[in-house]
Amino acid sequence: MIFYDNKISPCFTRLHAMIVEEDGAFTVSVRLLNHLKTDEYVWGQEIASTFEMASLIIGCMASDFSIGENCISIKIVMRRYRDGTVH
Repeated sequence: MIFYDNKISPCFTRLHAMIVEEDGAFTVSVRLLNHLKTDEYVWGQEIASTFEMASLIIGCMASDFSIGENCISIKIVMRRYRDGTVH
């Protein structure tokens, strides 16, 4: 995901992500925002083939924008095919 032009580097302080398993792949939805300037935010989605790749997307984004662990929230929705339930 590319959210910004290299000439302008926005300042984001929070990262909210959701990983949803569907149809054998993982949809990664992210929202980056600046909690001090509420009009500064971006969001997007990306498809990852594995859970590890989905986690890597989130980790790279946090690293790129220097967002600390305590400012990241991740929701994970997995399907357990064994018993037909969603977690």
